[in-house]
Amino acid sequence: MDHSIATWAILLVAAFLGGGLNAIAGGGSFFTFPALVYAGVPAVVANASGTLALLPGYFASTWGYREDLRPPATLSMGTLVAISLGGGAVGAGLLLTTPDDVFRAIVPWLLLIATLLFAVGPWLLRRFKRDSTENEANALVQGFTLAVVSVYGGYFNGGLGIVLLAAFSLLGHRDINSMQGLKNLVSSVLTAIAVSVYAFGGAILWREALVMMLAATVGGYVMARVGRRLPSSFVRAVVIITGAVMTVLFFRA
Repeated sequence: MDHSIATWAILLVAAFLGGGLNAIAGGGSFFTFPALVYAGVPAVVANASGTLALLPGYFASTWGYREDLRPPATLSMGTLVAISLGGGAVGAGLLLTTPDDVFRAIVPWLLLIATLLFAVGPWLLRRFKRDSTENEANALVQGFTLAVVSVYGGYFNGGLGIVLLAAFSLLGHRDINSMQGLKNLVSSVLTAIAVSVYAFGGAILWREALVMMLAATVGGYVMARVGRRLPSSFVRAVVIITGAVMTVLFFRA
């Protein structure tokens, strides 16, 4: 697929901004997915190719939050990674079997739900006053929630960070930097396996994705280092605003 210099510039800027946004809030596909669609790429292929483009940014962002990275209270890092791998593979397989028009129709609804979950997360925590005692049932709830979110992430990368932050918030995590580190780690793992499935299914435009990788990696690392110093209230506001804008744009698309 041939592109003009202007189109390539748009793809590179979108990848840089997408990698940076994923590092601090999630929702990097707000930039990469529309940019690829603008470049004439079908929706399913645009999602798969954009996901590959953002993958190095996830790894760079995880490294950027390395000082804050610690496992959830009820799950080991090994369990966290295993669940993320399994869910990401299942979600990617589902994407490859979804018709392009059906995928376009359900994307805005997925984003709407993710944004609302993150916005009301603190209120729900206060409302239900979760028991802080760690037990087997709580571990099962966290594992199941992570599995569902991983399937979502393997299916549609857009808003993945928002969904993960919402899930961690609802499960009682309160340190925003720790949540960011876990979000980036899980995103890296499930996206890596999802991209492998996409590649096997022939759903990736390699030239566009590989070029966009470079800009996304730089954006991810730079914003991860900056994001660690931002107030948690500001980061939360960025997540909610990003999710709202993404939802509106995809509903209007």
